[in-house]
Amino acid sequence: MKKFTFALMALLAFTFSLKAQQYVSTEPANRNVIIEEFTGRGCGYCPDGHRIANELMAAHPGRLWAVNIHAGGYAQTSYPNMITQDGNTIHGGFNISGYPCGVVNRSTAAAQDRGQWSSTANNQLNQASECNIAGMVVINPETRMAAITVEVYYTGNSTVDQNYLTVAMLQDSILGSQSDYGNPSFNPTQWIGNQYVHTHILRDIISASAWGDPISPTTQGTLITQTYEYEIPEIIGSPNGVVVDLNNIHFLAWVAERQQGNAYRPILTGCELDMVQGVDEPIYPSITGVNQVGGTTCTHMKDIEVNIQNIGTDVLTSMTIEVEMEGETQTINWEGELLQYLVEKIPVVVEVPYGTYPIHVAITEANGQPFEKEAIGSVECIEWQEVGIEGEEDELKLELMQDKFGNQITWEMTTPDGTILGSGGPYTMLMGGTATQLHIEHITVPVDECVKFTIYDSGDNGICCTNGQGYYIVKDSQGNVLFGDVNDGEFGSEASHLISVRNPQVQVEVGETDVMNVDYNHAEFCSTLIYEGYPDEVGFSYRKVTSSEATTVVGILNEFHKILAMVDDLEHSSIYMVQAYAIVNGQTYYGAETTFQTWMWGVNELENSLKLYPNPTANVLNVEGKGMANIEVYNTVGQRVMTQEVNGNMVQINTESLGNGLYVVRIYANDGNVLNRTFSVAR
Repeated sequence: MKKFTFALMALLAFTFSLKAQQYVSTEPANRNVIIEEFTGRGCGYCPDGHRIANELMAAHPGRLWAVNIHAGGYAQTSYPNMITQDGNTIHGGFNISGYPCGVVNRSTAAAQDRGQWSSTANNQLNQASECNIAGMVVINPETRMAAITVEVYYTGNSTVDQNYLTVAMLQDSILGSQSDYGNPSFNPTQWIGNQYVHTHILRDIISASAWGDPISPTTQGTLITQTYEYEIPEIIGSPNGVVVDLNNIHFLAWVAERQQGNAYRPILTGCELDMVQGVDEPIYPSITGVNQVGGTTCTHMKDIEVNIQNIGTDVLTSMTIEVEMEGETQTINWEGELLQYLVEKIPVVVEVPYGTYPIHVAITEANGQPFEKEAIGSVECIEWQEVGIEGEEDELKLELMQDKFGNQITWEMTTPDGTILGSGGPYTMLMGGTATQLHIEHITVPVDECVKFTIYDSGDNGICCTNGQGYYIVKDSQGNVLFGDVNDGEFGSEASHLISVRNPQVQVEVGETDVMNVDYNHAEFCSTLIYEGYPDEVGFSYRKVTSSEATTVVGILNEFHKILAMVDDLEHSSIYMVQAYAIVNGQTYYGAETTFQTWMWGVNELENSLKLYPNPTANVLNVEGKGMANIEVYNTVGQRVMTQEVNGNMVQINTESLGNGLYVVRIYANDGNVLNRTFSVAR
């Protein structure tokens, strides 16, 4: 599984470089901690060990890491087989009497019970380290080759002349079986249905030995730089091996004082190596994620985030991105400056019917050159129940009839940002094979809120059947049943429902923004607000099309229900998107986004003479100006819909083929300058 170049093989003697370090600190620091946790899928108490290790990692971020090693009698070769030869070697180097167990910085010859990890870890974290360690992993996703650089700097003297450097690859998010003697589960956060999410699993040791490679000298002021070239396998494990997912791996490195054997051999310090993707080609944007964001909401308009990483050697300055769902395609023309290894998060809004749908993203152009890179994500819209109220809140009522195993039942009601409005359980385990008991719960939900009700059963069989006929019903304050049935408590491990609580009398509609009096850095905005009453605030949100960060300007609402505002801090020759907003009863309502472009410096003759009329137009738009060369027309998503050459100072554009809406006309001048103006088609 390991692959080294000939030159790198020669470096295994770890001759140190005199040049300055790139990654590692030269300042004295305390030890970081590596916990090697010996575990397995057949071990019923092992999830409790996973929980304890997770809590220690959360308590000491960037200072402590767990390495789950599947070895010993409870490790299983059925799928997913996470046993490795290196893991077996490390397992054999310690005295082990039960599972789960672990060694903390290899500070003990015998593995410790999980209850001892915390105190031992704290002791290690408070000790001064003889050295610091840091580094970088650059992965080529096309070839699966990883270029690994590790630096060790000695801030003090080691007690021995030779130490040992280990580099390990770990993997998260491996789904599979797991024994669990907890009641309820020892570690409920790692269960998805009846599948356990295995994390920080040792997949491979990149060093030549499972115990690390020798490094020296180990005296204060020494900088040691080691590089590896490692081909990441497609699958590790035999039989029933597990795919090595590049999106779920990470690399750890640590320095140990000595190698194997039962003598005292502590780990002096460790770290997680920074990791990026990279290729040798100059232009290479990579789609690293297509994710739905913003939580579960009661709307068909869903926010998607497309993560694009520049893994090429050149700076990315422009991209054309197409987002397609259910036959509808959006084209995004991105401009900016994306340096090598950095990631740009590009926001997209799509309209989603009820259900789950694939969303296809393609990069078709980069830095003005054709490019092909595709990725597929998914977007979901869960059907919701409407609750109409006149006041500020409504009290929902939960009727929950538990079965015998009430100790397996929990529930919660949450908002899209994760705020818990109500929760309950676990309940009492009842006597009798089919015993039941009714629980009544009340949850207060504010108006204009979308809440998610979820009920869980750690027994994975709902609240029904041979354990007693349970059920759950949720009603509004008027007694209307929103969901649930007295005859149905069979839902497996969990069930979820959405509820939208709103005041149906509040009708708010924010119109599309008209942009007026645009020049180099100035623009004036106008929109229409339909609302019976006076809003808390009105204004406009505007951003450059190359940026996801918007700026807000508070506006005024005149007697004609027009929202008005102006800005004077725009950049010249830039394309912007603007949308009006209104805040009513704490809820923000937005209008459609409008595109406009500021003037370019140095445009004089054409700018002063340019006229567009009639605007709006039904069939023909007259464009008049001196020095025009040709004209292009774009829709609001950046698609070019028309091109027309100009011969003279007057041209007519036939708009009969265009649908109603806003368009941008781009006029190219004979001197090379460009002007953009907006017009509307209305019939």
